[in-house]
Amino acid sequence: MTLKKFFTKIFTLIILAVTILTPLKVQAADAWAIAAQGLGIYAAYRNALTSILEMGNDVNAQMMAKRQDERENGLDKNPHDVEVVNGIMTRLVNDGNYELRVNSLPFIWSVNDSDKFNAACYPMNYITINKGLLRVLDGDEDAIAAVLAHEMTHGIEQHSAKNYAQAIAQSLGATVLAANVDSRNVDWNSLSNMVGYSIAKSITLPSEHEADEGGFYIMTSAGFNPGGGAVAMSRMDYYLRYETQDFLEFNPHDKPNDQTMSDHPDSEVREEKLSQLMTDYGMGHVTVKKVDRSYKVYIDGAEIYTAALAGETYRSARNAYHFAGGLAKAFHDYDSVDDWKFRQGVAGHIDFLTDDKVFKELREIAFSQNIGEKIRDAVTLAYANEPADVRQKYLDEEMARKDYWSKVRSETIAANKSLAKKLRINADVYNDYGNAELALIEIDRAFAAENQDDIAECLAIRGRAKAINGDYEGALVDVNSAVEKDPSNLYNFLNRADVRHMRGETDEALADIERALEIDDKKAISYKLQGDIYDELGDVEKAEESFRHCYELSKKNPHSVPKIYLEKIDPDAAEKLRKAKEKAKEKSADEENSDVEK
Repeated sequence: MTLKKFFTKIFTLIILAVTILTPLKVQAADAWAIAAQGLGIYAAYRNALTSILEMGNDVNAQMMAKRQDERENGLDKNPHDVEVVNGIMTRLVNDGNYELRVNSLPFIWSVNDSDKFNAACYPMNYITINKGLLRVLDGDEDAIAAVLAHEMTHGIEQHSAKNYAQAIAQSLGATVLAANVDSRNVDWNSLSNMVGYSIAKSITLPSEHEADEGGFYIMTSAGFNPGGGAVAMSRMDYYLRYETQDFLEFNPHDKPNDQTMSDHPDSEVREEKLSQLMTDYGMGHVTVKKVDRSYKVYIDGAEIYTAALAGETYRSARNAYHFAGGLAKAFHDYDSVDDWKFRQGVAGHIDFLTDDKVFKELREIAFSQNIGEKIRDAVTLAYANEPADVRQKYLDEEMARKDYWSKVRSETIAANKSLAKKLRINADVYNDYGNAELALIEIDRAFAAENQDDIAECLAIRGRAKAINGDYEGALVDVNSAVEKDPSNLYNFLNRADVRHMRGETDEALADIERALEIDDKKAISYKLQGDIYDELGDVEKAEESFRHCYELSKKNPHSVPKIYLEKIDPDAAEKLRKAKEKAKEKSADEENSDVEK
């Protein structure tokens, strides 16, 4: 089932439920009062939210979203793009200050081949990044990091699930309204616009601002330039105003009271807010102001640098925000002017700070403009005049954010048995997809859960993940411990069989499968693994026998056995499968041709 079909199914079921539960004739006059009145709509919201959150915690749904996106939009063929995004996402995921909720999956991502300026986070924490976004941002890693951290915040805070559920509830409110007014006097176009506007303004916009702020803290805690977010917004504003020809892209001029269908805030407002976050991060010392078409950087009100206008305005903004972001980072990290290490550099220039990439533009501009001494004097004065409570107040706010994430982690650790078990299951499914890194993340969370009900199976799953990752010795230690702790669980033997198979110990692997079959001979997976090993060994007869058992126990699922064996076991099913694949291939080709014609 595609994601589109999934959401359509949810919405259809909810509409049916409300139609059954809500009277068609209601005397109340206010539409949204009607919507809030009946438990049907509230129940619809809760049901939709529950369904989408469950999908968001489903590894198969996550992988399906990734495959669908890659199939529909293609993959970026430029390896440099992929390398840049992988590097940025790895830093954000590993070094950023945040915690996943217990019912959220680890992040995965892809760079697709779309030329549109966009990135998105699906409810199951799959982030898709359009090639076009990388092009518009000129490969600026700090600006890209701000956008991706923004998308991560959507996932961490589960915005998609909440927004979809609220949108459904509001749409249902309009459905109730339509059922209770005189159709001869209804402006249906206005009604439709009202619903769309209401959803965009009251649901999506607040989460966009929250994602901007959350993304700022994630990207700065991961070591990126604090000016990156403002750079991204400045560039996006220019692009949407003057460059894009796609009228479907959201409108950057959308003001808070404008009746438009934009689901994003005004990009100028977002730039200002992100610039203020950078100022606050730098203990209030560093500000950026737009004067005419140029951007100026100040330290405590004293002008330090004017980014010369070199063509488009956003280039001036980029230089100013990277320069200011470096200053803000230093003011944030260092308690005194001594930590800046001002010193005599080459050609009589004053040098300062370190070779850390976050200070690169700051130091390069200071050198080219020969303003190192000016910066030193302003920084010295800033520390001398810094109010005693400013720094401590900001550090306290940072500690409060860390405490918040600690609380989220504590909630994960204290999760009920059902959610703790789901962590274990997710890790096992990641193993099935061959993604050991994500399996190890999930299994570590499963081990940490206080209500985890099967530590032995956790060991077995971790052992399999280690083997997939190439740690065969560590893998064997874990799976042996699993079997020793619980020899009644057939999956512990199957996981050890898989590890031994990967180690090349086929006889031992087959012995473990036999032990699993002694415990329960009605599991298709045991015969599947057995058949794979016999096929690998060239024992076709035994492989066919194993696959026959697998086929029967899987309720004759034609995908449960290899094609070459399916042709022997069930020729009719093999032929149906062949024809179905051919038909799907033809349909895909027709759709591609249709897209080309359009």
